[in-house]
Amino acid sequence: MSNLSDINNQIHNVLNFKELVSTPFQGKINAMCWSRNLIGDFSEIVKKVVINKNIVELDIEELHELDLSAQGKLARKILLNDMNSLKVHGASPTLNIIKNYDRDDAFPFFPTDVYSFHVDRSPIPTNTFLCTYHGASSEILPNSQAIQKIRIPKIRAELKKLYGESDKGFESFLTDYFFDLHYQSKPDAQIINLGIGNLWKLAIDHPKSRVLPCLHRAPKEKNGENRLMIIC
Repeated sequence: MSNLSDINNQIHNVLNFKELVSTPFQGKINAMCWSRNLIGDFSEIVKKVVINKNIVELDIEELHELDLSAQGKLARKILLNDMNSLKVHGASPTLNIIKNYDRDDAFPFFPTDVYSFHVDRSPIPTNTFLCTYHGASSEILPNSQAIQKIRIPKIRAELKKLYGESDKGFESFLTDYFFDLHYQSKPDAQIINLGIGNLWKLAIDHPKSRVLPCLHRAPKEKNGENRLMIIC
């Protein structure tokens, strides 16, 4: 029951875009969702784009130029509307087709790629917006159901070996190399899938934030299925 309570306390559902961008985070709430059942064939857009690298950013002009069926055009209209709405709000959205993200294998005991639960950080007040339209969708985790990896004794010991100096400056080292942004889920954690078509606003770590930043990660991609998503 406590796991479900954590989820309910963390997520706030809204009815439209205006409510999503205007409602402030407060208390334990650090994730907001505009739940949507979108029409159109988003897979057609993914199939029409030549994927010659792991991540392809699809610009507005290229999106307009795609030769699409009626269902593909409906999907394109939604993508263009979402992009425009976010830009008008002041965000800088990117539309990505993702085969997979790069894996971080520099430190096997502590990968810092986006497949690890992490928080975003900014020097100025802002939020993360994201929506998955096709493929595997992103995941979030209640803060109470995770532990910061740098607080795990075994991992912290390895990081101190890596630092190789006295304790002086060690905490700065953890921040400078973004180790402090990553978290490990607890054994009984309730991981939340963000679903297809839903537009989310996630709290991030910034100087004026009144809430904890939202823990999130990229999913493992489905075999042979590229992801289509907006993020900013």
